[in-house]
Amino acid sequence: GSNDMDINYEYYKVYYYVGKYRNITKAAQALGGSQPNVTRVIKLLEDALGCQLLLRSNKGITFTEKGELLYERVSAAFLQLQTAEEEIGSSSQTEGTIVLGTTETALHLFLFQKLKEFKRKNPKVRFKIYNYSTKAALEELTKGAVEISVVTSPVSTGRNFACKELLTFREKLVCGGNFRKLALEKRHLKELSGCPWVCLGKNTVTYDMICDFFLENGMMLKPDIEVATSDLMIPMIQNNLGIGYVPAPLAEPELEAETIFEIPVYEQMPPRAVCAVYDLKRGQNRCEKKFLDFLK
Repeated sequence: GSNDMDINYEYYKVYYYVGKYRNITKAAQALGGSQPNVTRVIKLLEDALGCQLLLRSNKGITFTEKGELLYERVSAAFLQLQTAEEEIGSSSQTEGTIVLGTTETALHLFLFQKLKEFKRKNPKVRFKIYNYSTKAALEELTKGAVEISVVTSPVSTGRNFACKELLTFREKLVCGGNFRKLALEKRHLKELSGCPWVCLGKNTVTYDMICDFFLENGMMLKPDIEVATSDLMIPMIQNNLGIGYVPAPLAEPELEAETIFEIPVYEQMPPRAVCAVYDLKRGQNRCEKKFLDFLK
């Protein structure tokens, strides 16, 4: 039982990482220690506090109710201490690494510009950037593999996630030179159902959204060309392989250069947004907070 053993700060640090990653191996890696060591520290904490904190299963670990409560407190305290160390130890220069998940569209519409500005002001902050679909970016966030995801809506997240809109945009229906006559008069979407369509692949939120939009207008989406990443959309359309929806800000320069043309339709697709999504429960360190504030 509890023999007034001193629980030192290091134990709570270990506990913080176990909670952050919900995974003993990952926590050990983050701490630069060994897995048995992490398990031993958890055992010591449980003995000292006289209650079970973790439940282990083949799926990984979950916290008991008390374990969850302790993690929330420890995590808040740990981030406070980390911030204090950073504030005292560094000359106002924020240091650290931010792990970002992002979609291609979000990168081109918003993030490239913002990263440039942020890096100019905070040269000591490093980034690891992973490129996913919106769905995958949110899964990686849930797993704790990335700290912040900048994605394109629609976004469906768990209740512990904050989702901040950073920019809204519309999709424009565009075509290449061979289909230019479609750009001459406004028509209903349904009249275009016989055209070849270019679209993002099936496991993307863009595909789902266009699919729903087509159904609402009495059409089935059967793309002639499916592309894996959004930066392939415009070249496919420029090469007259089909017509398709492209985010307006990305289409603008090409429309001005007349390499593509807008097809005016009566039916409007709902507006979309670039959003920053992050885990409220896990908390953000000073570096991540600064970046989020900058994005907002």
